[in-house]
This record gives sequence, structure tokens and C-alpha cells, in this order.
Amino acid sequence: IDVGGESTRPGADAVGTEEELRRVIPVIQGLHKHCPGVLVSIDTYKAEVARAAIEAGADIVNDVSGGVRDQAMYSTCADLSAPYVLSHTVGDSKEMNSLARYVPASFGTGVVQAVSTFWAE
Repeated sequence: IDVGGESTRPGADAVGTEEELRRVIPVIQGLHKHCPGVLVSIDTYKAEVARAAIEAGADIVNDVSGGVRDQAMYSTCADLSAPYVLSHTVGDSKEMNSLARYVPASFGTGVVQAVSTFWAE
């Protein structure tokens, strides 16, 4: 179960760290207590939230920014020995639609090329 406290839909407002923690920690604790054996991931790009979530019982960190938005994410996950799902996005929720540039006729190829270029940089 992927638990997140901040929407990553295009146009969504950012949520501060304290608010995100307030939203996700009780859910993770409840899942850990009442659904033993169920894998729980924390969907966040903030290392502080990832740390608190793993300490509260989450099993996996799912970072939509791929570590780009919080430089402490990689070391935090390493320190916690937490499995890490590295995803890709361009910009934040407010600007992602205006920054993504894919050729419609070759959408699949355009996305693969854009992601490959992003990670090569």
C-alpha cells in the first residue's frame, strides 16, 4: 500500500513537511499495527518524511522526484537500509505540464529518450 500526504497531480499545491508527517504517520502506524505482513511504501520526495515513515513501520520509500528535490534522500534511505523506488518527474506539480516535452507522434520513444537524457545529466 502506497501512502502519500502530498498530491503530485499537475497543478497541486505543495505541502510542508510537518503537514505531510501529520497526514501519513498515523496511517502508516495503523497499517503496521492492523495489517501485519502488508508492505507499505511512503510516497514522498522529502528525506525527513521518508525517515519518519520508515521508523513508523513503512517498508519502502517511493520518491517521485528520484532524489532530485531533496539531496538527503539517497543517504537517508541508505542509512535506514530502506528499499528505494526511484521515479522520474520534470519540475514540481505546479510546473510539470509546462516543462514536459514529448513528441506526440512517437510518445513512447519521446518519453524514453527524455527520461534517459534526464538521468544521463
